[in-house]
Amino acid sequence: MSVLLKKEFLESWRSFKFLWIPLVFIFLGVTEPLTNYYMEDILSAVGNMPEGFQMLFPELTAADILASTTGQYQLIGLIVLISAFIGSVSRERQNGTATLLYVRPISATAVFMSKWLVASLVSVFSAMLGYAASMYYTAILFGGVAVGDFVKMLLTYCVWLLLVMAVTVAMSAAFQTGIAAALAIVLLPLGLLIDSAIGSFWTWTPWKLANYGVSFVAGIVDMKDFWIALLIASVVIVAFIGIGIFATKRNWRLTKV
Repeated sequence: MSVLLKKEFLESWRSFKFLWIPLVFIFLGVTEPLTNYYMEDILSAVGNMPEGFQMLFPELTAADILASTTGQYQLIGLIVLISAFIGSVSRERQNGTATLLYVRPISATAVFMSKWLVASLVSVFSAMLGYAASMYYTAILFGGVAVGDFVKMLLTYCVWLLLVMAVTVAMSAAFQTGIAAALAIVLLPLGLLIDSAIGSFWTWTPWKLANYGVSFVAGIVDMKDFWIALLIASVVIVAFIGIGIFATKRNWRLTKV
């Protein structure tokens, strides 16, 4: 397990995933507070508005900016993470690289867990840097939030990312890269859109974890719903890890030599 973890870590390091993915999250995190704060100036400079035209903007709070940042992560950030790790198992099978592993006496559990853990590490590291950058400019331009509430929001989002990576790597283990990517996008970003459209009828889905995290800084979280959603998310993570391990072992025969 330690050797496989080192292999996956070095692969992510040499492919610059520890660099470009955090940079994407930092860019998204910084863009939201700066864009919202200077929106009036931006429109005045490039909007070609008629003379005397005035536009009223709502008074935004730090919680509003963090919610907007989370929305960017839930759309663009998830697509970036899925694209980066959807081929972690299937691509090795297709190009024959996995043969070097599968001919050795190693377990499917060690193979899958090493890939999931490193993918989760990159995702959580990126989200932490992104939120830290967003919080820095948010605190300067819109005011701060309680440190405890910010940490709760961040930890809640990290649990969501563990689920995202479990689904992504499990789909990669079960299917070819193209099919796996389609299924992961359906289950995650599109699942979020569906939940936002009709999800008012249920409050315990894992797709609401990010919203509950933002609710901590807004001071409106329902702790009962949060704990149930967190429990269900934990069960789903374990379930997809099990699916991924089973699929990794079952599809060893599909590896090209």
